[in-house]
Amino acid sequence: MSSMIRTGDDRLYWRVQGERNRGLMGLFAVVAAFLALYAYLFPGLLSVAGVSKFAQSWLPLALVAMAQAILMLTGGISLAIGATVSLGAVIAATTMSGYFGVAGGIVAVSASGLVIGALCGVIAIRLRLPAIIVTLAASFIIGGLALLILPRPGGAIPGWFSDLLAGNTPAALVLVFLVALLWKLYLATPLGLSLYAAGENPVGAYRAGVPVDAARIAAYAISGLLSTLAGLFIAAQTGSGDPVIGQAFTLNSIAAAVLGGVGFLGGRGTMRGAIAGSLLLSVMINVMFFLGFPPVAQYVAQGLIIIGAVALPQLTARFRRRP
Repeated sequence: MSSMIRTGDDRLYWRVQGERNRGLMGLFAVVAAFLALYAYLFPGLLSVAGVSKFAQSWLPLALVAMAQAILMLTGGISLAIGATVSLGAVIAATTMSGYFGVAGGIVAVSASGLVIGALCGVIAIRLRLPAIIVTLAASFIIGGLALLILPRPGGAIPGWFSDLLAGNTPAALVLVFLVALLWKLYLATPLGLSLYAAGENPVGAYRAGVPVDAARIAAYAISGLLSTLAGLFIAAQTGSGDPVIGQAFTLNSIAAAVLGGVGFLGGRGTMRGAIAGSLLLSVMINVMFFLGFPPVAQYVAQGLIIIGAVALPQLTARFRRRP
């Protein structure tokens, strides 16, 4: 009897995984094609130093894509990710060279991200306010706080720490895999298991005893943590902090998540899809640069690709529904 129940559970699990992974194989194929084109245009990519430098440019985008995706999976969205990245960068640059050192700076960056994310989550979830409005207001507050801490680019990151994260070793690539592994472990926790239910059918999940509000608030806290850690890495790359360095990451995080197949309405998509979407967006930017696209054309091309990524699944679904 127990073996039959276990077999039924396995079938259900793989059916759910199949639904979540629908379309990812096509995404992986596109990513592989762009990587091959990039390697052709820039043969140095195939060296350890080339992989290291590319991973360093990709990691911040991967982190903010995950930060946005975890909110989109719960049916939310954040317009404060860019400002939170800037805040993480200035906190790192102003604390790591001080009394508490690198360890104290990492703690300060992580704590600020968790607290800010959790506060946004509490306001949006408990007060039943639209996430887009709450996070838009938060972006101005967080951006102002970053400017108060560091009015202009400055501060310093210890040289050895910058070399560790942004030197000629693939530390950034290792960090991407580490974060992905931690995400898988989080999905095995009660809050992680509640994540998809909270986004796909919050009313039904609540009636079934799922801690919907707690899962959503935790998602906001993790999103804030990932965003400030992205800022920390950028500060390590540049050796200093910049209070406006994260401005482009808000829209890029949405773009990467959408390219990865994460839906706006919650409950659809995977984190590996968001990571693959960030990789595709990062490679696209580099390929367009090597092909000589002017910056304006790069933005237009990115916008068209994003629209196509959103529209294609809808058109495919309509085509399948036709008799």
